[in-house]
Amino acid sequence: MKKLNLFFAALIFTLLTGCSSTAAVVDEKTSSYAKSHKLVGQASWYGDKFHGKLTASGERYNMRAYTAAHKTLPFGTIVRVTNTANGKSVDVKINDRGPFVKGRVIDLSYKAFGRIGNTNKGVAPVKIDIVDDSNNFRYKH
Repeated sequence: MKKLNLFFAALIFTLLTGCSSTAAVVDEKTSSYAKSHKLVGQASWYGDKFHGKLTASGERYNMRAYTAAHKTLPFGTIVRVTNTANGKSVDVKINDRGPFVKGRVIDLSYKAFGRIGNTNKGVAPVKIDIVDDSNNFRYKH
């Protein structure tokens, strides 16, 4: 009987441990991607011209949301973009493709760019860190 109680206690502990939340974890595939791709360069922003239009992921672009376009990161990946000139950072979800201008590594939504830089200047030097890729997907369609 004592062994049975110990078994049930261990089973309950295991189940509770499995249900507990943990910090976001970046999987091995994305970690190796980050090491082999350039995640440093210039960030730019895009705004009202694209507001409400479909992004490459199938979502509608919202210039007031914390989203971004990247050439190759999977849609749904959360990245931290840090302005290397002032140290300010913002977390955004990748939901579009771009930028398509040489030297630029990410296009931020208007709101996201405003958190780390001056939208009147249009570009800022940044580094990108992958925060969470647990909800990523390649295509919504």
